[in-house]
Amino acid sequence: MTDQELVQALVSKGVLRDAEKAELEKTTRFGGTSLEDALYARRSVSEEEVAAVKSELLGVPYRAVDVAAIPDDLFKAIPRETSLTYRVMPVGREKNMLVVGMLRPDDPRAQEALRFIAKREGVSLGVYLITPSTLNAAWRRYAPYRTEVESAVKEISRGASADTEDRVLLEEATAGEDAPIIKIVASTLRHAVEGGASDIHIEPQRTRVRIRMRIDGRLEEVSSLPPSLAQPVVSRVKVLARLKLDETRIPQDGRFRTLIGGRDIDYRVSTFPTPAGEKVAIRVLDPATGMKGLDQIGLEPYHLSAVERAMERPFGMILISGPTGSGKTTTLYGMMQRLNKETVNMVSLEDPVEYFVEGMNQSQVHPEIGYTFASGLRQILRQDPDVIMVGEIRDTETANLAVNAALTGHVMLSTIHTNNAIGVIPRLIDLEVPPFLLSSSLNLMMAQRLILRLCPECKKETKAPKEVADLIDETLAALPPAVKTSAKMKTPYTIWTAAPRENCPVCRGKGTAGRVALFELFSMTREVSDLVTKSFTEGALVDEAKRQGMVTLRQDGVLKALKGLVSMEEVMRETA
Repeated sequence: MTDQELVQALVSKGVLRDAEKAELEKTTRFGGTSLEDALYARRSVSEEEVAAVKSELLGVPYRAVDVAAIPDDLFKAIPRETSLTYRVMPVGREKNMLVVGMLRPDDPRAQEALRFIAKREGVSLGVYLITPSTLNAAWRRYAPYRTEVESAVKEISRGASADTEDRVLLEEATAGEDAPIIKIVASTLRHAVEGGASDIHIEPQRTRVRIRMRIDGRLEEVSSLPPSLAQPVVSRVKVLARLKLDETRIPQDGRFRTLIGGRDIDYRVSTFPTPAGEKVAIRVLDPATGMKGLDQIGLEPYHLSAVERAMERPFGMILISGPTGSGKTTTLYGMMQRLNKETVNMVSLEDPVEYFVEGMNQSQVHPEIGYTFASGLRQILRQDPDVIMVGEIRDTETANLAVNAALTGHVMLSTIHTNNAIGVIPRLIDLEVPPFLLSSSLNLMMAQRLILRLCPECKKETKAPKEVADLIDETLAALPPAVKTSAKMKTPYTIWTAAPRENCPVCRGKGTAGRVALFELFSMTREVSDLVTKSFTEGALVDEAKRQGMVTLRQDGVLKALKGLVSMEEVMRETA
């Protein structure tokens, strides 16, 4: 089965649209990526839908595997390197049969490798088709991160001295990929990707080196190293990011890319001098977690339709507000993917470029040499753009240039720091944008927050206590009638709480699995335009938002809590 046959079958069954097929083919024409891998990376369709079609084409049954239930000793049957190379994994053992999962059952090299293993083990083979997510979960089971780091530290303590920067370079040059320091850093990077971490912190302390990772917005300590390894570990990261090894007195910034789990991962590195040594913060930029479609980030139908209407307009601004770490950039990239077409010239100014989008012209600002959002925006307007994305509106010059770009026939996407969607208008006026220009340039104002998503396997259903039920009634009283009807709320209210299980295959005992965004949207209407051009108060804007039927952050959160996506406690804390 060729990739073309698979994609064509997906189109014929209505799983994939012709336009999406054409985009995939353009993306892979010169990139060296297979159509199937590009399909998974774009997340246009679910892995299960692809597996169902592949199963029919290949005549190989598809099986959803509970990776957490696979015995540890079974992973010894297929070595990790074999699993990574051929994309295969053990699934089970039935008498004299080894049951395996294959991402590509028609790969002759993988078939040959499995036949060799079966002959060595003296068993027959049973084969199931699996998905990339299942395979990634199996790879996490192979090499626990702490075990790898501890073995590398022991290897150092047995004989290798790693006290100097020169020694680290020598290890890299002569000892190959199995050098302990290289192994520690590689294991840390891989563990971060496989665990869905957004940041890695390597922090020298007086008595140890602490390694922490930010997962679902919260920092967790994952490992601790002897203090003597602080300099060599940091030096290894600086080598990867091509930073100056002999400069330890001032902060440095760098970037590098590596291949993990069959996909390109970008790492953004920042060093920071401390009395105990250089601290390193590494931002993990994994397209599989950071690049999501608009329907995957938490936009409910009542919000998604408004966003789509705003994006369909030929010009105007869509501004997203929220604190740092609230997912604004993810939402922007979701919009850009939706607008990214062959007939559209898309240009972005970012600080920095986080994810590379095929078909889009992305540029990173460098304020230290005078290349700012404002100066870059002037140049962008000479690039014949249709859609412009500016990472953030933070000063008067950028705000005025962005408004003028929106007025001259361009779709403008950007972010701005305010507490809510209504606050976007006062903020722009505070940045000295003439009020009479806002009614013609602004299309949509959004605000968002990220909160923890309850684990679907561990969450516990309970009846809402009276005080919580009263709070729900009060919050939902102002909901638009259409939203109330579609929500199908029943009393007494049922809410869910986290009830973590230690052996849960989804959340691994945390009780939460990922995050979901809460949104509120405020549209520019004739009534808002009349308010803005006069002397208005924020209270008047709030009244207009109610007239529009705006679903607030708290209301959106309560609706998601009643659906069992998030806990009521988390909603109340984040929307206070």
